[in-house]
Amino acid sequence: MCHARKFLEMCQVSLSLPGVAGSGKSTHQLTLWRLRGLERALEEATFSGALNLSARKLKEFPRTAAGLDLSDTVEADLSKNRLSDVPSEVCHLVALESLNLYHNCIRSIPDAVISLHSLTSLNLSRNQLSSLPACLCTLPLRVLNASNNKLVSLPESVGQLRRLMELDISCNELTTLPRHIGRLRALRELNVRRNLLCVLPEDLADLPLVKLDFSCNKVSTIPLGYRRMAQLQALRLENNPLQSPPAQICLKGKVHIFKYLSMEASRGDKLADALYLPAMEDASPYPK
Repeated sequence: MCHARKFLEMCQVSLSLPGVAGSGKSTHQLTLWRLRGLERALEEATFSGALNLSARKLKEFPRTAAGLDLSDTVEADLSKNRLSDVPSEVCHLVALESLNLYHNCIRSIPDAVISLHSLTSLNLSRNQLSSLPACLCTLPLRVLNASNNKLVSLPESVGQLRRLMELDISCNELTTLPRHIGRLRALRELNVRRNLLCVLPEDLADLPLVKLDFSCNKVSTIPLGYRRMAQLQALRLENNPLQSPPAQICLKGKVHIFKYLSMEASRGDKLADALYLPAMEDASPYPK
């Protein structure tokens, strides 16, 4: 009897929860319940400036938003939906500072994003992007996450993102990094994990990087200039076919890696001097 009573109590609890199988609610009632939740989120955004439409199975921007004033929205979360495009309505939210489009089905970014001239944080991770538009690089972004897409390249104009502090392009199909990436003078964190990179740009050595992750690539050599990365605190490089420094050095950590790079650089300088001096003597105008 006790077990039966507990079972009945569990059934009563499940009946009080919307969307639970066996609750007896019709599809129509569930749809109304979801719509009311959507309307509440939209109405709250008009007062708070934060629009939260995450995990609502949206394929497009809610049409019911047409009658609301969302012009002061500074944060928009449309993550975990079914969007195949960036809604044009989002590009009209010109006060946006943060936009989260994580985990949708977006295949391209429209040029209309250029109107988001206050946007400082953009999350495009876990979509279907194969490229990023050059116009994205005109925004005042400080954080850009484009991880877990299908990117095969980055726009050369990426160097225009002078305020960018965090760049995550991990888990893509990148074979090279653009040569102007060395112009990102504010960059503190760079994650290029799990791509197809064979070479690391020398110019990264001149950036104030605190975190660098290039693990799970095809890199065999760490540029000697990286020994100058004085602010670097976290370095991840596992699962690369590294030869210089050799794997046994890399396993010992950043201090030993930088020491190896310094020794190699010093050896290279001495070799250059040894080659340079005889050449100078041969070119001397004075008789021996």
